[in-house]
Amino acid sequence: MTKPHVTVYTDGACSGNPGPGGWGVLLQWKGKEKTLSGGEAVSTNNRMELMAVIRALEALNRPCRVSIHSDSALIVNAFTQGWVDNWLRRDWKRADKKPVENRDLWERLLEAMKPHQVEWVKVKGHADDERNNRVDRLAVEACKKVQGSTN
Repeated sequence: MTKPHVTVYTDGACSGNPGPGGWGVLLQWKGKEKTLSGGEAVSTNNRMELMAVIRALEALNRPCRVSIHSDSALIVNAFTQGWVDNWLRRDWKRADKKPVENRDLWERLLEAMKPHQVEWVKVKGHADDERNNRVDRLAVEACKKVQGSTN
């Protein structure tokens, strides 16, 4: 039996880096859509980008084929260019021997990916991709909501 295919768009935002952050997700499956968003009072843009992907995968209730569309070159390249494999081989060290930042979220992402077949698609941020713009708005709104609750 073939796994269902889910199209996912993710984005993260931060007001200051570090600062209040937000993430947004759009899940599409068989003509249905679901959006998710959230934020943290103190975060970074990369952490919010990672959280968006993690939360998208954790929201799936069965193994799926997942196409993840992200404007984060860091996340897409980490998988399409083998960076994650190299980090694991070097015990979470980059080529320059420095520790990989946000290891906790990378490990959580790897765990969330396990039941799924994931395809990574790099999209241009703040361009004409309406679904990417939509998750960007979700992330910015979540960031503002968190920022407003800390003032």
